[in-house]
Amino acid sequence: MSDGGERTVEPAEPLPRGRPDPATDAFLAHRRLLFTVAYEMLGSAADAEDVLQETWLRWAGVDLTTVQDQRAYLVRITTRQALTRLRTLDRRKESYVGPWLPEPLLTAPDVAEDIELADSVSMAMLLVLETLTPTERAVFVLREVFDLAYDEIAEAIDKSPVTVRQIAHRARAHVAARRPRGVVSSAETRDALAAFQRAVETGDIQSLLTILAPDVVALNDGGGIKQALPRPIVGADQVARLFAIYWNTIGATATLQPTQVNGYPALIIRLNGELDSVMAVRIDDGLISGIYSVRNPEKLSHMERETSLHR
Repeated sequence: MSDGGERTVEPAEPLPRGRPDPATDAFLAHRRLLFTVAYEMLGSAADAEDVLQETWLRWAGVDLTTVQDQRAYLVRITTRQALTRLRTLDRRKESYVGPWLPEPLLTAPDVAEDIELADSVSMAMLLVLETLTPTERAVFVLREVFDLAYDEIAEAIDKSPVTVRQIAHRARAHVAARRPRGVVSSAETRDALAAFQRAVETGDIQSLLTILAPDVVALNDGGGIKQALPRPIVGADQVARLFAIYWNTIGATATLQPTQVNGYPALIIRLNGELDSVMAVRIDDGLISGIYSVRNPEKLSHMERETSLHR
């Protein structure tokens, strides 16, 4: 159950009409895995669901007697469709208004219990993955998160296993240089968010400064639909004053609600009881080094129900 008492549901199921058949059974058996692969590659649940629809259409036309490993075959189709969608998504981002942030998911408790999965889908990690090329991102996700063999990945992206190894090495080094320093526990994130929430609600700038890293970066995604910061705000002083002013402006009608987003504790901001934005953080050395606020309503549809991911 979520904080709001909603039942756990899965992403929309792309299913054919009529009675189940072997192709449908196989697709359903691996659907959570396929959604997770697509979401980690795209950072967008809506696009991941579209990829699953496209995967089903192609899978439905496959002669199952020729398929030795259904899981690998489905992952291969999903990866290829996600790569195509990722390149389209990259072009859309070029005209996006303001900072682009991944689409947050209200995640089921089992996601947080799988520490490696939670780390891989955290907002902080998804932003690191955004700095990879589409092919590097596919290789990193399939190898480091889902532990696929190099020859399986090679089939999925139409490269040789030797080339895949080289891409994996390059992507791994790139991510290691940019990811949070060490895996951060849910408890550590929860404590930092609780301290942040208390400081914001009381207008205590000094307490805010003690929990913010000196080089903290605040990003706000309104997508040109809702008012948001047009560019990143950098530095503890500026970020602390920004939130103090912001809360002083909206505090009379706003509430901060702890929740679970992308496998980690996060905050929901409600204005007059209505969902306004979702705030996730990056933690480095016990301090908040990144604040990611998604206000674009088109990216908040998956905050109304829990999503269960799988690897």
